[in-house]
Amino acid sequence: MNGIDLYYEILGADRPGPPLIMLHGGMLTFHGSFDALLPTLTAERTVIGVELQGHGHTALGDRPFSIRQCTEDVIALLDRLGIERADFLGYSLGGLVSTDVAVVAPERVGRLVVAASHFGATRSEAYYPEITALDLDSPRMPTEAEGAAMIRAFEDVAPRTEDFFASVGVVQPAVHDFDGWTDEELARLTMPVLIIIGDTDFVRLEHAVEMKRLVPDAQLAILPGTPHMQVIRPDLMLPMVTAFLQE
Repeated sequence: MNGIDLYYEILGADRPGPPLIMLHGGMLTFHGSFDALLPTLTAERTVIGVELQGHGHTALGDRPFSIRQCTEDVIALLDRLGIERADFLGYSLGGLVSTDVAVVAPERVGRLVVAASHFGATRSEAYYPEITALDLDSPRMPTEAEGAAMIRAFEDVAPRTEDFFASVGVVQPAVHDFDGWTDEELARLTMPVLIIIGDTDFVRLEHAVEMKRLVPDAQLAILPGTPHMQVIRPDLMLPMVTAFLQE
């Protein structure tokens, strides 16, 4: 499909309501990102977990990597599965792709949850400077243990276990250099949007507030005591996400 074998899982089948497409964080896997949320979410609806190019079961391959290419892959998957409209939950990289699906094909998105993501890294300096400088001493950066866990999760399922750092080399610049969307494009997002970031996230608090201002039907949640790698926390996320998706 679109030149790659895109991996996906369907969980909680035969549940009522629109399916929920879940898109993982950069250099993470579907289960590595969302396992803590899945028991609750799959009890209520069909969940489709996707692993984007160069992540998890989906090989990096020789095809160029970009946010828009990932978006096209997800839309192609919706077409293949015969899904006209779905809700989306995207974390970090997955949040960028989910938002881009909403911009490119708004008729395919019912409700959108964007966690630990931005609306374009070059817009108003979305990241804190220590993130773009890759300051490993910053409390905002992944810990050594978190980095090691990412590598192990990748090697457990990847078609080529040696491709982790090759994937980092194409994914990281694609995210950090992503221009994002214009104010006009964001203002045309008429579906309900829930924006979630941690108070110690990669994303600047001011940028998250700007995101909320630009999107007409947006809500914003800032999780206390939460860095980027820990935003997907069931104690705080599940109540607000389930309520938002059920509205």
